[in-house]
Amino acid sequence: MVSFTSNKRYSRPYMANKIILHTLFYFLVGLLFLLSTGSAKDYDYINVTNPFLKKTPVAVTDFKTFNGHPGEVNIGKTARGILKEALDFTGYLKTMNPVSFLSNPAESGIGLGEINFRDWTGIGADLLITGGISEEKGKITFKLRLFDTFNTKLLIGKIYTGPESQVRKMIHLFCSEISYQLTGKWGIFNSKIAFVSTVNGKKEIFSCDFDGQNIKQITSHKSISLSPSWSSDGKWLAYVSYAKGKPDLFIKNLKENRGSIINYKGMNISPGWMPGQLKLVAALSFSGDQEIYLLNIKGEIIKRITKSWGIDVSPDFSPDGKKIVFNSKRAGTPQIYIQDLESDRPIRVTFKGKNNTSPAWSPDGKKIAYVGIEDNNINIFVMPIDSGVRVQLTMNAGDNEDPSWSPDGSMITFTSTREGNVPRIFVMNATGSDPRRLLRMKGKQTQPSWSLSKGTKN
Repeated sequence: MVSFTSNKRYSRPYMANKIILHTLFYFLVGLLFLLSTGSAKDYDYINVTNPFLKKTPVAVTDFKTFNGHPGEVNIGKTARGILKEALDFTGYLKTMNPVSFLSNPAESGIGLGEINFRDWTGIGADLLITGGISEEKGKITFKLRLFDTFNTKLLIGKIYTGPESQVRKMIHLFCSEISYQLTGKWGIFNSKIAFVSTVNGKKEIFSCDFDGQNIKQITSHKSISLSPSWSSDGKWLAYVSYAKGKPDLFIKNLKENRGSIINYKGMNISPGWMPGQLKLVAALSFSGDQEIYLLNIKGEIIKRITKSWGIDVSPDFSPDGKKIVFNSKRAGTPQIYIQDLESDRPIRVTFKGKNNTSPAWSPDGKKIAYVGIEDNNINIFVMPIDSGVRVQLTMNAGDNEDPSWSPDGSMITFTSTREGNVPRIFVMNATGSDPRRLLRMKGKQTQPSWSLSKGTKN
């Protein structure tokens, strides 16, 4: 064993001062550590329905081209544009102006060890996205990364490969990963919106991506088609059509071009799918007034749900499939009710206002959006079920109807005449902020229905 012995002797005052200095040093170090960890940002907490939420600034840099040929450059610019538009569409992210960027990872490197995070925290970027692209024989490969600039930490690193026709899909898959990392939810990027639009004076059903892109016409009945509703797997669409002379329910598999028609005597309207099952509720009038029934996908009646003298329409399932919210005139004026499917006990939930319709259950099961008419003004309200205190989301901006929640509950799409007498489809944050028009197409667009797709893990 080797040992060392010191021959130095120190006075007691010196030793006391040394102890005090050491204690003060470690106290300051500990304090700095607590301050640094306390100020570090944790991005798995974002509440997308927080009415006071401020958008998080994110820097999206140019994509690094690994082979450097013009094809990669052009596709990289396109992909970056798609990425920025998708993130800006959310209610909680805001992409930054590249004029403020102090460095360019497309030149210096896109990896963790190649980034000077002070360049990004210095301009206020909470998050940083870098990307790389290679193209060989028509096959595109993206390397995409999301960084927490304050903690100098890689949050997400993904590689996607596919043909050029799948660039938009690959970028949106990465956006879903970002959403899941920041909010715990897969977001809106894999969802679609069905809606009604006029074509040569007739009403047909269309669909589009979450951001209004990729518009497709679904029906060509050359009649009146209304009330589109998605199955929870996004494969089936139910809607109402007068194609056979009266309102009947049409159920269509969008990929296999098959389905069925529900055409009981009288009116067959207001379809709404049961979550996770190929069953649906609808309002049928073959027994007299409009009542709500549970049906299988062939249209066979499983159960009669409502039993009242008043008209019952517009049913929508709770996320767990155990309850429905619907509109009824059983109290004399249209009001919103909730009914448990087992107990069959309806409970009235709206009492303020004489005309409340079109209820839509939020994906978390905690709130209901609906349309209220007061003083000839038509607006959208949201009411937490536990408190019953309604919040008005739209006001002083035309007539606003047909609310439908995004699959993550962060947004609501709706119909509005705020740009004139012609109805158009808009989206807004679930708090009513940041409303903007979704579609730019001819005709009148109404009755949007947001698909329930939650996205998939890559």
